[in-house]
Amino acid sequence: MKHYLKHDPWLIVEEDFHRNYNEITESVMSLGNGRMGQRGNFEENFSGKTLQGNYVAGVYYPDKTRVGWWKNGYPEYFAKVLNAANWIGINITIEYETLDLNTCEVRDFRRVLNMQEGYLERSFVALLKSGKELRVTSKRFCSIVDDEAGVIRYSLTPLNFDAKITVEPYIDGTIRNRDSNYDETFWDEVRKETGYGEAFIELRTRKTGFHVCTGMNVEIEQDGARIDFQSQPIRQEKYVANRMTLECRQGQETVIYKYAVNLSSLNYETDSVVSEARKYLQRITGKGFDRMLIEQQQAWADKWKTNDITIEGDIAAQQGIRFSIFQLNQTYTGEDERLNIGPKGFTGEKYGGSTYWDTEAYCLPFYLATADQKVSRNLLLYRYKHLEKAIENAQKLGFKAGAALYPMVTMNGEECHNEWEITFEEIHRNGAIAYAIYDYVRYTGDENYLTEYGLEVLIAISRFWSQRVNWSEAKQQYVMLGVTGPNEYENNVNNNWYTSYLAAWTLRYTVEVVGRVKQLNLEKFNELCDRIHFREEKEIATARHIAEHIHLPYDENRQVFLQQESFLDKELMPVSDIPKGQRPLNQNWSWDRILRSCFIKQADVLQGIYFFEDDFDLETLRRNFDFYEPMTVHESSLSPCVHSVLASKLGMKEKAYEMYLRTARLDLDDYNNDTEDGCHITSMAGTWLAVVRGFGGFRVRNNQVVLDPNCPANWQSLAFKVRFRGALVEIKVTQTDVSVQNFSDKSAEIVLFSKPLIVEGKSQISVKRPANAEVAVNEK
Repeated sequence: MKHYLKHDPWLIVEEDFHRNYNEITESVMSLGNGRMGQRGNFEENFSGKTLQGNYVAGVYYPDKTRVGWWKNGYPEYFAKVLNAANWIGINITIEYETLDLNTCEVRDFRRVLNMQEGYLERSFVALLKSGKELRVTSKRFCSIVDDEAGVIRYSLTPLNFDAKITVEPYIDGTIRNRDSNYDETFWDEVRKETGYGEAFIELRTRKTGFHVCTGMNVEIEQDGARIDFQSQPIRQEKYVANRMTLECRQGQETVIYKYAVNLSSLNYETDSVVSEARKYLQRITGKGFDRMLIEQQQAWADKWKTNDITIEGDIAAQQGIRFSIFQLNQTYTGEDERLNIGPKGFTGEKYGGSTYWDTEAYCLPFYLATADQKVSRNLLLYRYKHLEKAIENAQKLGFKAGAALYPMVTMNGEECHNEWEITFEEIHRNGAIAYAIYDYVRYTGDENYLTEYGLEVLIAISRFWSQRVNWSEAKQQYVMLGVTGPNEYENNVNNNWYTSYLAAWTLRYTVEVVGRVKQLNLEKFNELCDRIHFREEKEIATARHIAEHIHLPYDENRQVFLQQESFLDKELMPVSDIPKGQRPLNQNWSWDRILRSCFIKQADVLQGIYFFEDDFDLETLRRNFDFYEPMTVHESSLSPCVHSVLASKLGMKEKAYEMYLRTARLDLDDYNNDTEDGCHITSMAGTWLAVVRGFGGFRVRNNQVVLDPNCPANWQSLAFKVRFRGALVEIKVTQTDVSVQNFSDKSAEIVLFSKPLIVEGKSQISVKRPANAEVAVNEK
């Protein structure tokens, strides 16, 4: 772990320049607005370790799959989140010396991500080889008000000299993806333009044909007033710039304002992206930096009013949860149902694709509780609109009759993951999508979604499960062979408990929803049956038989569910027996050794118990937790949060807190030595789950909010807000009391410490933590 970032409740602070950790800091200090994003790179030239990263939502490249041995069914391509034109660049030259923090001495360096107001700022003094000292400050943000724009305030102050300083704001389209399979460039130039203080470049992606126009406009101030300047236009291949040489005096601040836009053909007609970019740029330049910053601050203040979680007494924990909420809100806003939540968001290239099962399993609950209902509904609609592609994906693997296999990784509904043990075998992702439909309807009460969209998806997924199992004469049960569960440190196993349990549950839930939709709208149901050729009686009978007779491995001696059929054939040992210096395993052991070991990458059996907690009593949870947790290395970012929630339920306060810190500070402290590739955005929703469902004990059961909160011993208090069916409530937990405040006009029904209560609109209830079943209530 690395502990160079300062703990602060609202800021991420790097004091002094840590060159060797620069790519980590770039990831952590990324900015975004749902439409575009930018890593925390420097504006000026930097010849040291860096990953220049600018990303435009929904724009991708189908990079041809690269494997040593092609197998039938392999996806043709691996979708790459494209590293797009660099819009932040400003080259600085002081009398033939280039400003480069890798070659000059740096003093008073400070880089700060302000999560409360949504901007990145930096300051330093550069001592050049000539002896000149230059103070630089910068502040930039990706506007969430004008969500296709970013803006920079960049200032230069000579401290011990007068000189001509050449400033070259530019747009660079020669950026390459570091993860390119064949070292290809993914962009072709279409056109470029330059003018007085402005420039535009239009690029087109190869194969997919997306057009993106990146434009900039520059204004300059000296002594607090705008100045005219001579601008030399620069045009090179995929590069446009304006070069200005300015007379700068000692102690005089020169400020460069750079306004930029990224407009794509995803949102505009291809032949109008440049003209639209010009209009967009004129509009934001007219606003000016200060007004745009005020709007940014207000927009973030509005978000924090409903999203914030406050923790008193633990700054590291407070910083971690706010960082997670901040990045989630930067990555996905729910305004566009064509978009989704990539595992790296706008912070890096790794993993490719924009959609994993992480969205349904981890992210959906966050948006259900913190955003308007349309946001989570759009996440489900995204999958519904990819249903035909999911059916095609299943057909490629030999499934038929409308069976659907949703992709492990996708941009447009097609599978584009190219590791066979995941592409073909990690099929539990199908069940996560079914579970998300259940989770959404349970939370919102929106049963109309089942009639309009949900049932069709559930039937297609259930058809897949019905064909994926086979009857074992030896066991007289249905078995599921050759799968990979959430624990990717076991591949090609038989009867993975989590996958089989999830499949059986999906079949039962589909049968239940069939009956419910028939009650809600029989005409709509009959239309669906005709359209998808649903043979109700036969398919329901098959689903019930499989669900009742599926093989779920179990060890009678230990009374635990077996992760897979032959798990007990392994040499069982705790993680504490791994020699020092050999973790993470995936960076130190051969894959063969990992697969033969008992060590678990992420929650597998425990993931199932977490999803379906009402199916299991507390002792069942405890036995399985005590058996599996000691063997879990948590080398998936999605693992610690599940363990934290379950440990909270078991009253294991120290373990719950340990796992919470691991998920909350995964990137801030670089737990797994991989933050330089980008932040783990989808697991940040798990940080929220660890707080709200774990320490907050928040659940939805029987159309009510259920709370069983328990504040960690070292926290003075915990407070979080949730939206539920028109009400916005805040739950504040201390070591002795719990208060529930209803901010809405509508009353809220809750169950607190097993006692039903009604919190009237615009009121608050305070409750003493009960020593027994009695709850003392005081109303205000």
